[in-house]
Amino acid sequence: MILSVVTAGLASCEAGAISEGADFQRKYSGARKALEEGNYDLAARNYAALIPSAGPLAPRLRLEYAHALLRAGRNDEAAQVAGDLAAAQQGTNRAAALAVAGTALHESALADMQAGRSGAEVDAKLRRADAALAEMLSLDAALDPLGAMQSRRSEIARALGQG
Repeated sequence: MILSVVTAGLASCEAGAISEGADFQRKYSGARKALEEGNYDLAARNYAALIPSAGPLAPRLRLEYAHALLRAGRNDEAAQVAGDLAAAQQGTNRAAALAVAGTALHESALADMQAGRSGAEVDAKLRRADAALAEMLSLDAALDPLGAMQSRRSEIARALGQG
């Protein structure tokens, strides 16, 4: 669901400058299909292979790559990819990347807690997740039409003993 909402801002990139043409489109369709069908590791591999030749579509593919990593449970990698993307974006595109980064950080912290880990490192992940989601909501609250990101922020506050 996150991907559907957040890629809208990046969908306006022009595909005309991509050198591989129809072959690139075919490979992209395969990556997207793998993501939609729940084959997240395959989707992540395919997106990673496409990004170097994506031209102006690179930000969109990086976001989809981060989402595939998130769905594959590779939360720390997803947070890194989405965080790096957010650092290079503005407005809605930045908000979209922050949504994935914040979600990935939160999921990583939850996995840590389920594994019995706690302390400063887990709290730091939760705080970074909350900061990413707070900024995302301030940049473009329309990306959270059902309140999922705000709900995550409430869960984070409870985990930090603030709510």
